[in-house]
Amino acid sequence: MCSNDFKILKQGAEAKLYLGNYLGKPTVIKERFKKKYRHPDLDESITKERIKNEARSIVRAKVAGVKTPSLYLVDFERRRIYMQYFEHSVTVKDFIINIKKKYTDDSAAKLNKVARIIGENVRKLHIHNIIHSDLTTSNMLLVKDDEKDINQELVIIDFGLSYIDTRAEDKGVDLYVLERALISTHNDCPDLFSKILEGYKAYSNTNIKEILHKFEDVRARGRKRTMVG
Repeated sequence: MCSNDFKILKQGAEAKLYLGNYLGKPTVIKERFKKKYRHPDLDESITKERIKNEARSIVRAKVAGVKTPSLYLVDFERRRIYMQYFEHSVTVKDFIINIKKKYTDDSAAKLNKVARIIGENVRKLHIHNIIHSDLTTSNMLLVKDDEKDINQELVIIDFGLSYIDTRAEDKGVDLYVLERALISTHNDCPDLFSKILEGYKAYSNTNIKEILHKFEDVRARGRKRTMVG
């Protein structure tokens, strides 16, 4: 169980999130579930490896220049990661939904700017061979330093499925996952992914052609599966 000072924030298929204070800082605890269908020793080994991968990817993303939550503590025994909570933030998902509700002349420019920043940051991950595996607008935050600050930074969160790999195909799949997430959640913004790709392409051209070729292959296979059911 988590400390009484922490309140449950969210529960998913793999973990619970708790919100509270640790060492005087707003903190999220991610606590992974025990899988009772697995042998306890195997479950402990798999969970430990996944926690390691998540923590490693967060640190590596920071080195890549991508803003992620700061790590405060990794507790393997209790299956927990303690990390920074961003108080003045909104998910990119909610940002897009809200901006579409209150559409103004500069809304398209704001959306395009955020899309380009997303593309640049995903490219930074891929240059450093970080495969996020769950790129959705729910796993991206726009963060302000305080309530009055209008300058927002993009923060990528939830590296629970991430891993390190150099293959272009894995990076292409990462892009495809993001495209499918956008189609599912923001189908009223049909140009959003193309703007993200503009940012992705603009950041660096190293190995970009091979990654985009693999992305198109994955996309074609996905469409074929959809057509045949």
